[in-house]
Amino acid sequence: MTARELAAELEVSLRTVYRDVEALAMAGIPVYAEQGRAGGYRLVDGYRTRLTGLTESEAQSLFMVGMPGPAAALGLREQAASAELKLLAALGPEQRVRAGRLRDRFHLDVPAWYRDADDAPYLAELAEAILHDRYVDVVYRRWEAPREVERTLAPYGLVLKSGSWYVVSGTGDGGFRTYRVSNILRLTPTARTFERAAGFDLAEQWQRHLDAFDRRRFTGTAVVRVSPDLVRRLPDLSDPLLLKAVTGVAPGPDGWTTAELPIESAPNAAHQLIRYGADLEVLAPASLRALILSPALDLVRLYDQPSG
Repeated sequence: MTARELAAELEVSLRTVYRDVEALAMAGIPVYAEQGRAGGYRLVDGYRTRLTGLTESEAQSLFMVGMPGPAAALGLREQAASAELKLLAALGPEQRVRAGRLRDRFHLDVPAWYRDADDAPYLAELAEAILHDRYVDVVYRRWEAPREVERTLAPYGLVLKSGSWYVVSGTGDGGFRTYRVSNILRLTPTARTFERAAGFDLAEQWQRHLDAFDRRRFTGTAVVRVSPDLVRRLPDLSDPLLLKAVTGVAPGPDGWTTAELPIESAPNAAHQLIRYGADLEVLAPASLRALILSPALDLVRLYDQPSG
C-alpha cells in the first residue's frame, strides 16, 4: 500500500505513516518501500509475527483464559494460567489493573441450575485428537438398543452447553453427527489422520444440530389451560416452553389461559405436566389426558388409605 493509502486507512497523517514505518524497520520488521507507479510499502513475503515467550500449548490455551473450569477439563489448567501471567506481564501498569479488575469481578459458571456438570473422563484425549485431526475409536452408550456400540469418530470440535460437552464428528460422506462426551465409555486414540472439510464452521454446525434436534423432538401439540397463579409463577420455574406458550395470550373470563404447547411425546409430556397438579388442565389430545389421569388416580388411592 502507498503511504497515502495507509494514512487514509488508518486515519492518520502522512508524517505519522513515515515515522511508524521507520520505527517498524528499526524494530526488525521486514517492511520496505517499492518505487514506481505500482509501488508502495510491502512486507517480505511469508513474514508472520510470533508471540514471544508463549509455548505452543500456551498459545492453544489462550481461548480458555478466564475459564478455569473448562480449561482444567481439557487438560489445559496450567497452560492457561501460565499464558494469562505472560499476557499480564506484557501489559502496562494501568492495563494490568484493569485486566485484574475484570478477572476478579466476572465469573462464568457453566452448569445449569439443579444439576452437576457431566463427568467426561476422556475429554482431554478427545481435545488432543481434535487439535491434530486424528481419528479415535470409542465405545459409546446410546438410548436405543443395542445400548453400547463401537464407533470411529473424526472429531472436528467440542461444544460446552450447560455443563455438558459434545463432540461434532464427521461422518465420511460430508455430513456430521454429534455425540455426548459423557456417554463415551472407552476411548482409544489412533495415529490415523483425517482431512477436515473445507469451510467447516463449528458454531454454524452446532446451530444446525440444535435446529434439527428441535424438529425431531417436538412431534405434536397439546392444548392446555393454565391457572392465573401458575402463569404468575412460570417466570421463576424451569419450563421455558410453557412460559413461551402462555406469553402474550389473553386469559379467558375465568382468568385461566388456554395455549398450545409443543410436546415431544404424550408419555414425556405427561411426566412433565403432572407436576403442576390442579393448576394445569390438558384439554387435548385425549391420550395425554388419560396418561395424566391414570397416575393421578393411583395417587388418590394411595393417599386415601391410612398410612402404614
